[in-house]
Amino acid sequence: MLSTDELKTRVQAELPGVIEDLKALVRIESVSADPERLAEVERSATATLELFRNEGVDARIVRAFDGAPPAIVGEKRATRPGAGDVPTVLLYAHHDVQPENDPADWDSAPFEPTARPDGRGELRLYGRGAADDKAGVLTHVAALRALGDDLPVNVRLFIEGEEEVASATLPQLLSQFEDDLRADVIVIADSGNWDIGVPALTTSLRGLIRVDVEVATLDHAVHSGMWGGLAPDGLMALIKLLGTLWDDDGTPAVAGLHRGPAADVDYPEERLRAESGALPGLEWVGTGPAVERLWTQPAITVTGLDAPKVAGASNTLVPSARARVTIRIAPGDTAKDAETALRAHLEKHTPWGATVTATLVDAGEPIALEASGPAYDAARGAFAEAWDGTAPIDMGVGGSIPFIAEFLEAFPGASVLVTGVEDPDTRAHGPNEGLHLAEFERVLLAEALLLRNLGAMP
Repeated sequence: MLSTDELKTRVQAELPGVIEDLKALVRIESVSADPERLAEVERSATATLELFRNEGVDARIVRAFDGAPPAIVGEKRATRPGAGDVPTVLLYAHHDVQPENDPADWDSAPFEPTARPDGRGELRLYGRGAADDKAGVLTHVAALRALGDDLPVNVRLFIEGEEEVASATLPQLLSQFEDDLRADVIVIADSGNWDIGVPALTTSLRGLIRVDVEVATLDHAVHSGMWGGLAPDGLMALIKLLGTLWDDDGTPAVAGLHRGPAADVDYPEERLRAESGALPGLEWVGTGPAVERLWTQPAITVTGLDAPKVAGASNTLVPSARARVTIRIAPGDTAKDAETALRAHLEKHTPWGATVTATLVDAGEPIALEASGPAYDAARGAFAEAWDGTAPIDMGVGGSIPFIAEFLEAFPGASVLVTGVEDPDTRAHGPNEGLHLAEFERVLLAEALLLRNLGAMP
């Protein structure tokens, strides 16, 4: 079995090439939500395919049906001399990325990867997808490079091309390619660590539902001077209805939503404010420890609003208005139960006899992983070694990765390890997304050590 020092030396030798390959991948504008850039998603899939084929993976591009987004499936058998009946490990990441939105909000071109010091003077590689999740793709590539002919496990591969648009065809892919993807351990490289220098395993994630709530009061617009004070308009009724979703302290007021305890992790006030971008004097909403409010309690947000713009607004009572309501669902709840609870709340609190229509947009289940057993022991040991003795914490995530539930359903006997390259200042999905390069090197070493440790697992 390779020693930690041997693997560290190999990772350091491969790091410059890995970073160059990551830069080349970031330059491909694989925005899966943009119909005009679907050819870029295809180009990204082809480039990713070649990266793995160059490491000896028997890989191919697959689709749920003609015209569906491209995913990559592959396999490489254990190459370590004397390897016999060894575990099979499925490596997951995704090669599609979020839109860059307004390039003017970036300090450098979003699809031209640029290395520069961050606010703490530490070197980051900036660019859309530099962290989420093309760095996850390169983490798997680098681990295979570092292990080379000493690969101690059978590796299977699944690199998705539609994660950023809700993985619509994932259930079909898992069904169609079940035999190609079945594994003892699944390593999902799409999360992050607790802090720079402090690794983590993600063991819980909130789910979500997104519901479009439309409120109508009139069958046509009318003059606000003629009818204001008697007829409630659609926007007025919508605002009043939305206001009932929270108690005065900001706690979600929808009855029936589940909440639970979180890991005993200290999240200092100064760090909360720095990482959230909270303005001076801002008060937090909700009750209980910060990590519970972020990881294991529900949260309700209005993420979109269809109403007249201020510019050009007229003195008119609008007949209807619409909002997109997003509920983050705590582990232990279900998307169906949360939807039922929201619909009951809306019906109970509809003001003035208005007509309310609630349309489910999409949903994803929350996850609570059983973070014990030989695979978790192997991961914790690998992380502690890669971070020079700092043991990983079990971390919750307030966001959602709905596809994990699909993997758990498809492969209930597998141990699922959720890892990643992100840190609190990665800014995934936002302007100036950046990968902390020193932390990236630790992540690469950790995955190589993890595969080595899993090779010794029964």
